[in-house]
Amino acid sequence: MPDNTPADTIGTAVVIPAKDEAQRIPATVQAALKLPGADLVLVVDDGSSDATAELAERAGARVVRHARNRGKAAAMETGAEAVRLLDAHDGVPARHLLFLDADLGETAQEAAPLIEPVRAGEADMTIAVFVSRVKLGGHGIVVRLARDGILRATGWSATQPLNGQRCLTRAAFEAARPLAAGFGVETALTIDLLRQGFRLKEVEVPLSHRATGTDLRAQLHRARQFRDVARALATRDPAVRDRLGRFRARGL
Repeated sequence: MPDNTPADTIGTAVVIPAKDEAQRIPATVQAALKLPGADLVLVVDDGSSDATAELAERAGARVVRHARNRGKAAAMETGAEAVRLLDAHDGVPARHLLFLDADLGETAQEAAPLIEPVRAGEADMTIAVFVSRVKLGGHGIVVRLARDGILRATGWSATQPLNGQRCLTRAAFEAARPLAAGFGVETALTIDLLRQGFRLKEVEVPLSHRATGTDLRAQLHRARQFRDVARALATRDPAVRDRLGRFRARGL
């Protein structure tokens, strides 16, 4: 159940999973460091082949590295565990966790509205709704899958169900563990917390990140998203599990 610890007395740690984001990570870290109430910025380098880790550290972030790419959910788990250890070392109450994408650049400093409802005790998790939306070819299929799955599982209609910009209490994060694999993590987080009685709130923010485009690499990315979201839903909705079973039986 939701934690009753006064939320406005607790600091916020910004956790940024990143893979091969050397071009944007310095600006993202520098912007995150300006967020009010955020006293720690931690980057999880998820097996990058470029200078992401070095540039993030140089920009002012604490950095934890994966030797190989393990996926977004694993990076989030690693980041949250690193924050827990730092909380214990510093002797401070468990910080709230603000997850941000590595490619937000300087717009990351606009994430403050996500922190405020959690610090005020008004929400256990906030979800960003980008004011400026970029139309991405094919992306709507995965969004509809996630939105419909969340609605069917909880009765709640999410505006941007795949948005990874989220702030949540430590209690909420722990209640959602183990996280769903890969790109299914946001969909599963929403369902699991709503089912356990945690309070979710969508917040409009002027954040923006790089468009994924329509080339082959982008299409493969969306295919992985679809797969991971479908798997997350299948473990939470018997109807989805049965439908996927029929697809597999047909060799689809």
